[in-house]
Amino acid sequence: MGLTSVGIGSGMDINGIVSALVGAENDPKVAKFDADEGKINAQISGIGSLKSALTEFQDSLEKLTDPDTFIARKVELSNKDFISATADETAVSGSYKIEVEQLAESQKIGSAAVADATAALGEGSLTFGVDGKDFTVAVEAGDSLETVMKKINDAEDNVGVTATIINGDNGPQLVMTSDKTGTANNITVAATDTDGGTGLAKTFTMTELSAAKDAVLYVDGLKVTSASNEVENVITGVSLTLKDEDLSKSTTLTISPDTDSVKKSVEGFVEAYNALMGTVSDLSSYDAETEQAGILQGDSMIRSLQSQLRGVLSSSFDTSEGTTMLANIGIKTTQQGTLEIDEDILDKALNSDMSQIREMFSAEDTGLAARLDGLAETYVQSGGTLDSRDETLDNQISRLTDSRELFARKMAAYETRLFNQFNAMDLMVASLNQQSSDLFNRLDSLPGMVPQN
Repeated sequence: MGLTSVGIGSGMDINGIVSALVGAENDPKVAKFDADEGKINAQISGIGSLKSALTEFQDSLEKLTDPDTFIARKVELSNKDFISATADETAVSGSYKIEVEQLAESQKIGSAAVADATAALGEGSLTFGVDGKDFTVAVEAGDSLETVMKKINDAEDNVGVTATIINGDNGPQLVMTSDKTGTANNITVAATDTDGGTGLAKTFTMTELSAAKDAVLYVDGLKVTSASNEVENVITGVSLTLKDEDLSKSTTLTISPDTDSVKKSVEGFVEAYNALMGTVSDLSSYDAETEQAGILQGDSMIRSLQSQLRGVLSSSFDTSEGTTMLANIGIKTTQQGTLEIDEDILDKALNSDMSQIREMFSAEDTGLAARLDGLAETYVQSGGTLDSRDETLDNQISRLTDSRELFARKMAAYETRLFNQFNAMDLMVASLNQQSSDLFNRLDSLPGMVPQN
């Protein structure tokens, strides 16, 4: 930069003149850079919003692409005190009377009481058996009841025995519990002394503290025995968990198609589609009152997406029960391009045409959900349409940044040139003023000249 004060020779405001000249050249161009950058950044933001909306729309399609969604079963219990239940798609609709006579329990056995749980027991081995399988624990000299308890619980080949020490009135006892319920899972213990004594065998003379029990229940009057309180497929496709026992009280279990969950999935799909259309509208619409256009208004990509989505939604779908479409189950397109549900038609269809609805939505590759998901994926996938658009916009930002830097250097050179020119002019004016002053002084000094003050 040149002089930073009023011109010495000319008295002109060189700073102000140069600033005005540079500003006249610089400001319009910078304003255009700012406007272009703002527009590109708004487009990048708009692409991000569209990608997010499409991803959320895909999430709403996830359940509808799974045929199991449409064959779910609902379980109702008249009394939840005694059992809980779940049903899979193989369960048959109907009602069942269930009574629980007895819960399954694990066997508990106890060793003889000892005076001190930390005292040595004697050397030998202990073999534990459960349901035809066994494992052996070596008892070394100096091992105590506490040591043996730890060895049992830490044994890698333990076949289902948990040991703990209970300090009763008679002294500490090692209590072993079968990890599984039912009479088939009783525990056997065989003790062998190897030090010539009888301490180990004497200590591990076992007493049954609590007998194992099988669960006993009645389903529609038919007796069922189970080693576990988790009872599978006594009723086809139904899993029962027994919680309490009382033969005098019964529970009615009712299995029916779970139309509510299917309806919720369909409603979620409609809501997500309408949200997507809301985003598309915000990005592409024009408000005549405010004269404001969406950032992607008139964009061919947006128009193509809308057209493709509407094409899929208005399609007919072939099923084993004939051709159907969304309108047949009460889902219609409004004038605004969104979807609306006729609750009565949808409820009727879910209760009478569930298999056809399942095929329409979840048929692999050709179903509505699969086609919509595939369409959305072409836009949101890595390297897809939106990624390509983002890359193009990023390149535009990069080129704009380069143009800014080039123009800034040009303006700096222009400013320097102006200062050089004005400073040179100022020096010339100063020199001329000095020469004029010298000339006047000489003229005033000539004989006969009268100075004019």
